Amino acid sequence: MKTTVSLNSHIAHLECAVSKEKFDHKQIQTFCDNEKEGWKAPLYAKYDFSDFVDKNLLKERPASLWRYFEFLPVLDPANVITLGEGMTPLLSLDNLAKFTGTSKLLLKDESLNPTGSFKARGQAVAVSKMKELGITKCIVPTAGNAGGALAAYCAKANIEVTVVMPRHTPEIFKQECRYFGAELILVDGLINDCGKLVAQIKAEKGYFDVSTMKEPYRLEGKKTMGFEIAEQMNWTLPDVIFYPTGGGTGLIGLWKAFHEMKSAGWITGKFPKLIAVQTENCQPMVWSFEGKHENASAYRAKPSMANGLAVPSPFAEKQILEVLSESKGFAVSVSEEELLDGVKILARKEGLFVAPEGGALLPAMRKAIANKWISPDDTILLLNTGSAYKYAENLIW
Repeated sequence: MKTTVSLNSHIAHLECAVSKEKFDHKQIQTFCDNEKEGWKAPLYAKYDFSDFVDKNLLKERPASLWRYFEFLPVLDPANVITLGEGMTPLLSLDNLAKFTGTSKLLLKDESLNPTGSFKARGQAVAVSKMKELGITKCIVPTAGNAGGALAAYCAKANIEVTVVMPRHTPEIFKQECRYFGAELILVDGLINDCGKLVAQIKAEKGYFDVSTMKEPYRLEGKKTMGFEIAEQMNWTLPDVIFYPTGGGTGLIGLWKAFHEMKSAGWITGKFPKLIAVQTENCQPMVWSFEGKHENASAYRAKPSMANGLAVPSPFAEKQILEVLSESKGFAVSVSEEELLDGVKILARKEGLFVAPEGGALLPAMRKAIANKWISPDDTILLLNTGSAYKYAENLIW
């Protein structure tokens, strides 16, 4: 990574999302495990903003997520593992705005990241930190994109990786893991079933677990979407963001980014309303938000053509609900037919071939407008998380 100015991370410590207990960021950490009270929670990286960070420095930096180095956890730039991730385009959907009767409709297109999805962001930072901490072998359960991204960055970093994936995942996701040199294990079931096997293997072989929100640094990569949105909108923010939500790392990351930028004096004003979008085949957060169950621990899901949305019991369920509440947002689900229709409309109206997860955003937005949960005069941003080309097997015309 080359820049014209010195880089210094402002990370101060890690903090439990529930108890606020502090943890040393210079040691290998996973998550907060309170065995006495029977709960587990993610660890958040916390930064010291007492020293002013001038956002004008960004003008001299590479067009990648590493331009926000002060807000990232890697201490030594020599440990950065990069494949060119970040600074994805923010597009105006003028045709679709006319079609839907909205005033200003935007789309952040994460499909142009390495390995074709936003997962590259989280894995770039997680793998860079693994390198810095001396971790040499890791394991991850995945619905598809996270495994391929981790395999790619581990190949670059010379770190051994095992990927555990549902057997019904489209073949391209399996092939990319094999090409990047990962050990691939297939499981009959969904990502929660993969997670159970990961726990067994981790205990037996001592692998570092890179599961969603069970280590602190994938979140730090994902949050850079929030930084980019603000920078690309000249340090303002949209009124509403629709976000496809499985494990919720990106949703939590956006909210974290907004707070950090405000603390650093980079943005002012109100934050967006964040909307978690799910599929009816797997909508645990919708049920939790609406109070249809106590929590998602026993939620039973079906597979979805939007593989990334098929997360029956998110580890960070409590934190996702907190973000929805604090942002005055909500959770909404759409059918498999609706999300496929969303993919088709975005392709025909805007020339964008979005992942099924991204396709779910359009019908969710129209449902929210029809129910007067948001206004068509709001500045609305859809966050497409990946490329439809990797889902060709699922997208039967």
